[in-house]
Amino acid sequence: QVQLVESGGGLVQAGGSLRLSCAASGRTFSNYAMGWFRQAPAKEREFVAAIGSGGAISYAASVKGRFTISRDNAKNTVYLQMNRLKPEDTAVYYCATSRTVGWVRSDYEYWGQGTQVTVSS
Repeated sequence: QVQLVESGGGLVQAGGSLRLSCAASGRTFSNYAMGWFRQAPAKEREFVAAIGSGGAISYAASVKGRFTISRDNAKNTVYLQMNRLKPEDTAVYYCATSRTVGWVRSDYEYWGQGTQVTVSS
């Protein structure tokens, strides 16, 4: 059974940084793409970043240049380093896994439970 467990969320002031982690189990981690999505209250879940099994990376325009996605296949973990955070980055952040890099929710098969990120102004 595939399990994804996010951690690293919290409360930070605008301009600050956080690093999210997502530990995966239940499948050969290195064979699959990993993505980060976020969902703010009363909004749709939106794509943030993804990294393929071969290392190809994609970012949403709203986070490009501020967020960095990376993976450590030895630790079965994907990371999201978030710098220069803004109040509009406040959301629950989810990691997900897919066979290939995708940009929409339906591209991903398995999801974590989410971790709250709150950015105060």
